[in-house]
Amino acid sequence: MILEGKRVLITGGTGSLGQILVRRLLSGELGEPQKVIVFSRDEAKQHAMRVDYQQQVEPTEEIIYRNFEQLLEFRIGDVRNIHSISSVLRDADVVFNAAAMKQVPTCEYFPFEAVQTNIFGAENIVRAIRENSLHVDTVIGVSTDKACKPVNVMGMTKAIQERVLIRANLDCPETRFICVRYGNVLASRGSVIPLFREQIRSGGPVTITTPEMTRFLLGLDQAVDVIFMALAQARRGETYVPRIPSARIIDVAKVMIGDHPIEIVITGIRPGEKIHEILISEEEVQRTMVLENYYSISPILPELRSYEIKGTPLDHEYSSVDNLMSKDELRALLEKNRLLVYGKRNGEELLQ
Repeated sequence: MILEGKRVLITGGTGSLGQILVRRLLSGELGEPQKVIVFSRDEAKQHAMRVDYQQQVEPTEEIIYRNFEQLLEFRIGDVRNIHSISSVLRDADVVFNAAAMKQVPTCEYFPFEAVQTNIFGAENIVRAIRENSLHVDTVIGVSTDKACKPVNVMGMTKAIQERVLIRANLDCPETRFICVRYGNVLASRGSVIPLFREQIRSGGPVTITTPEMTRFLLGLDQAVDVIFMALAQARRGETYVPRIPSARIIDVAKVMIGDHPIEIVITGIRPGEKIHEILISEEEVQRTMVLENYYSISPILPELRSYEIKGTPLDHEYSSVDNLMSKDELRALLEKNRLLVYGKRNGEELLQ
């Protein structure tokens, strides 16, 4: 059990992914950790998580004052601040770096803010470990398909974050730095499905940027599965990519709308958006290996490749325009992730 007795740190731990990570870690499926630390700058979200957890384990205990004695510990801080991240890393064996600015239009309007979180944040983790000789076993960087052939600020900063973390293996030989890269997470905060749900609740219209747009889709638990697989198997500098389905976003909208008389409106592509996403580029195909339901991209730096790559399973880039789901397959995926739950309002059946 790879996390048995380990101290686990989740930066950006109050986000959608962070909360599922916490639930899965506390379930003990990878062993019973000694400590799980949620590190973020959002005190309101931390408080909500703390109250929820505390009510489950010991309803009569104080909500905050015994924070540092609990299995699940909350720390206010920011990966942008080297002193802040250095302090919390002293107590960590394994780090999941989920802190990010991830909204594409927001990053376009505030690019340097994205640089500070997505790039400087990763560099601060590396710097803290290197300069303080910290005994961190593994750092896992959570990346995105937008980092592959990036055209927007969010993808550009995430692409550099990947390189910062992979390069860190040369400077910190006692720490394994690895990455995971995947597509749109169903129902994560700020994603398109919660938007569609709200638009349908309100009676429409549902807004689509362009009918041609496609995206890779996976559930939050699937995203955590990728992270756990990388934690268990990835070699230094490797990037793990799940083999996941993709769909036209307009088909997602149509499946969610069902038979309801709700209009679809085409609004045009938002600043920085791509029509199709890529998880593995043509250049990376030559460094890619297949592992069960995952691909493993070997590091770009030859110093980190101490093994032979025996053939590649791909003959072209891994794009969201390939292997599109049918509407029936898409409906099954949404139902599996409990995103098609219907009820009635004013006598009409509507999405809840």
